[in-house]
Amino acid sequence: MGLHDNGTTGPGSSGAGAASEEELAALALKILVAGGFGVGKTTLVGAVSEIRPLRTEELLSEAGELVDDTGGVDQKTTTTVAMDFGRITIRSGLSLYLFGTPGQDRFWFLWDELSQGALGAVVLADTRRLEDCFPAVDYFEHRRIPFVVAVNCFSGARSYASDEVSRALDLEQGTPVVLCDARDKDSGKEVLIRLVEYAGRVHTARLLDAVGP
Repeated sequence: MGLHDNGTTGPGSSGAGAASEEELAALALKILVAGGFGVGKTTLVGAVSEIRPLRTEELLSEAGELVDDTGGVDQKTTTTVAMDFGRITIRSGLSLYLFGTPGQDRFWFLWDELSQGALGAVVLADTRRLEDCFPAVDYFEHRRIPFVVAVNCFSGARSYASDEVSRALDLEQGTPVVLCDARDKDSGKEVLIRLVEYAGRVHTARLLDAVGP
């Protein structure tokens, strides 16, 4: 199903109803949810999506154990092999499309396709394995895609202040760091609000710089 499939072609749909649906999806902002293996990307997309999320998960195999580092996520039995997809309607005419990226290096060829046209990204981080989100941070910084770092607060993990996480990841000045619970809908929405606000400021500043004095 395409991104702009409004599902109004079935029996009983009317022209007025179709127009209403088209108006609802007039502006769709694309957001990526990235981070290391097992950090909670699929969980976050599923928690905030207003539709049943599209998932491309497969069971972890013995062959995958040779290339996937499951340290710290020993209970994880599945992995995303393409993407997760969810949607949130902010208001009439404005929706967010969420694309969860696969975390393993061998699936990174998909990132370039998924990042096309993205407003920004959420980089989920686990303070027990903070180094796992370095590749995502580098990816978005090099491509000048605005992002926020969302620290997924796992039970039993040591708590760190936002500025400590920012220094540890050597983030560019101004990049937001927020704490969240990927399982909680309201917490996930707060992360997305912070991202949209931040990305809006970044893109506006770039447009003004391009126009010049």
